[in-house]
Amino acid sequence: MPRVGILSMQRILNYGSFLQAYGLKSILEELGCDVEFVDYHPGKCLLPVENESGISRKLAKGIEVLKQKAPITEKIRFIQYKRQYAAKYYPYLGIDDKMNYVPELDVLVIGSDEVFNCVQSNTNVGFSPELFGDGHHAKKLISYAASFGNTTIEKLEKYGVRETISNLLEGFDSLSVRDSNSGSIVEELTGKQPEYHFDPVLVYGFIGRCKEIPQSVGYSSYMIVYGYSGRFSKEECRTIRAYATQKGLKILCIGGVQRCCDRFIDCSPFEVIAYFQHADCVVTDTFHGTILSVITKRRFGVFVRRQGYGNGEKLEDLLARLKLGEREISNIEMLNNVLASSVNYKETELIIETARKNAYAYLNGMLV
Repeated sequence: MPRVGILSMQRILNYGSFLQAYGLKSILEELGCDVEFVDYHPGKCLLPVENESGISRKLAKGIEVLKQKAPITEKIRFIQYKRQYAAKYYPYLGIDDKMNYVPELDVLVIGSDEVFNCVQSNTNVGFSPELFGDGHHAKKLISYAASFGNTTIEKLEKYGVRETISNLLEGFDSLSVRDSNSGSIVEELTGKQPEYHFDPVLVYGFIGRCKEIPQSVGYSSYMIVYGYSGRFSKEECRTIRAYATQKGLKILCIGGVQRCCDRFIDCSPFEVIAYFQHADCVVTDTFHGTILSVITKRRFGVFVRRQGYGNGEKLEDLLARLKLGEREISNIEMLNNVLASSVNYKETELIIETARKNAYAYLNGMLV
């Protein structure tokens, strides 16, 4: 039984990070691996940061949430959810407060998630060479569906890390990415074309496979708004509220609290999937919110953010690969029509099934 480590974003406190980590772990265990999660030391941020320490960052985030125009009860519920998240959900991944740095392994898998997103202001990540395999103690080093997020080749050059990243990528036995921006960076820096694979949440699928997903939830006649707290603008929330009122739906916010929130849902990552399964429709602006909508076959609309800490690189790529580009809400006036239109998942399901076979074959081949 090969000993395999996953170096990922498993300690980031959000559902997407958890589910992609759990999904990849489950896939590798199906392939007969003894799986453990590997930790990294956060590096110094290449972008300017106001709150360098973790405590300062958490405090600032809490104050930011409290300032938002949303029901105070739901803001408090969100803060409690964040405080209790690690204790409740880390055990499902087999991790605790003890860090697991550079263990001896047969294979180290870096990914999925934005493990290569090194030009960002998140002090929980920063620029950490370990996320590119630096100093690893494994016989084989590979990536799986790794992403540079909104880090571009231009940013690597601007912040003076292009050569460093290039040298580190050369140390991989095999490179797999999940989006075209990441693929083009790998090609330019190494001269090699990486393999492309879907995020583990899509590949593992969860539905019908994960026994932790409950059969029902405590709500009916609702829509989900899934995104980081405060990311939906006043105008977006007003339009979402108008749609919900017209359709007689409650607005359940998951992942973050918004000003249009009727109820913030504090639940397990597996319960999130159940909430998606029973939702009338979904509005999201996140990568994993989109994926959760797809695996539960919901009607959904997705805002693609191109300004600030944008998500355009990965979301546009995901929608294109799944042949679901029509689900993008490019302006607020489109919301009603997008949510009212049904989704033909036939072609998407065939794409995912092919991608699933390719992903299992890739990972299985790396274990030899």
